Amino acid sequence: MKVLFLNLPYTFEISRSSRWPEKTKSGTLYYPYYLSYAAGVCQANNIKVNLVDCITKKYGLKDTLREISNYEPDYIVCETTTPTCTYDYQTLNKIKENHPNIKIILGGTHATILPRDVLDKCRGVSYVVRKEYDYIVPEILFSDDISKVKGVSYRDNNGDVVHNEDAPIIDDLDALPMVSKIYEQFLNIDDYSYAFAQKPMIQIVSARGCPNQCNFCSYPSTMGNRLFRARSVSNFVDEIEYICNNMKEIKEIFIEDDTFTVDKKRVEDICDEIIRRGLKPTWSCNTRADLPFKTMEKMKKAGCRLLVVGYESGSEEVLKETKKNITSEQSLEFAKNTKKLKIKVFGCFMIGLKGDNLQTINQTYEFAKKVYPDMCFFQQAVPFPGTEFYSWVKDNRYLITEDYSKWLNKDGYLNCLVDYPYATHEEIEKIRDGLMSKYYFSFTYIFKTFLANLDYRELKRVFRGGFNYIGYRLKKKL
Repeated sequence: MKVLFLNLPYTFEISRSSRWPEKTKSGTLYYPYYLSYAAGVCQANNIKVNLVDCITKKYGLKDTLREISNYEPDYIVCETTTPTCTYDYQTLNKIKENHPNIKIILGGTHATILPRDVLDKCRGVSYVVRKEYDYIVPEILFSDDISKVKGVSYRDNNGDVVHNEDAPIIDDLDALPMVSKIYEQFLNIDDYSYAFAQKPMIQIVSARGCPNQCNFCSYPSTMGNRLFRARSVSNFVDEIEYICNNMKEIKEIFIEDDTFTVDKKRVEDICDEIIRRGLKPTWSCNTRADLPFKTMEKMKKAGCRLLVVGYESGSEEVLKETKKNITSEQSLEFAKNTKKLKIKVFGCFMIGLKGDNLQTINQTYEFAKKVYPDMCFFQQAVPFPGTEFYSWVKDNRYLITEDYSKWLNKDGYLNCLVDYPYATHEEIEKIRDGLMSKYYFSFTYIFKTFLANLDYRELKRVFRGGFNYIGYRLKKKL
């Protein structure tokens, strides 16, 4: 039995495993890490696998069909997202037309929330795997009765859509393979990058799930039921050690947990173990602004270079409405501590959240100037299916379309999909781009934040991201 794990082709480079699947404005491209984990689990079960990233290979449909013909798999496993699903369905239907005997398994956030819609619109898909599918895929391969495999949606012999009960969420993350070894075997690490990370970088996870209740966040709402599960300290540091010793070209490790710092004691234990083993990794992670100085200081000693934090808003009311459970005071303290420890910050801000208006959006910009992250991101809130934010905009009739083919504009960027009482979707997009430009092209940022913190190691990364963003802004004006 042979299985092909396929990161499907698209018309431009896009990160399906990102929280914001779009053509990024700064050259970021994620590893297909969920597909990679599932490929590793199948491999551990003595299933012959191949993992092909059609995005990095710049494959079109013909290239993809040729790859499939050469490998001759029995199954293809892939993912779809809300912004890419329309194009993905067309691709999968073409694959099925050309290879009618291959069974196609489709997962991801969109397929998890809308399995019936997927099966209705994409006849090429044999099985939808909902939520975390690492172990569901091999169960499908070995099963004689698909009705007994949990976590699967499919069409029965009458053509009716059947949803089996949910599979249990994975508790023992130590049993999963080291995803870095899967990357090493099948992918070219030079193909992937973050705007804020030194290149080459690698993307691994120490835990899955996030217990926080932010009402706009897609992955915790869909894939993991907001259940936080962690690898043991020794197991996770084993992977860091493997990367340090065997993948010496890696300049930075990005810990792709929804929130790495959920369990502060565990984070400190990880840092202690990194130091105890004499490892010298450079790493960054997603965090929240409730991170205490003590933990942050230990992270710095263990090699933490940068923190990605969701400040989101400068309005206390908006923070409450979004269930962020963070205060502006905590964010200011967080920013002060990072500057004291010389840890770089990528600050995320959103406009158009529940509770927002023009005044609170301006408060958010003024607040961004107070915390002054080294890099920042102003983005319109996106109503991903499965989130409370999606339900809110739909119930209030603010959602302008449920035609997913219109989620991305002609340049590959996420459209604003919400008309608010205080601003249309076009006005929100103009405000968003204006805030980005005001922040990055201000005298204070260029001379106080950018040039003052620039060193040789940062130069290449900064210019790569900068030129990509300038290109994006020039296109907007054409």
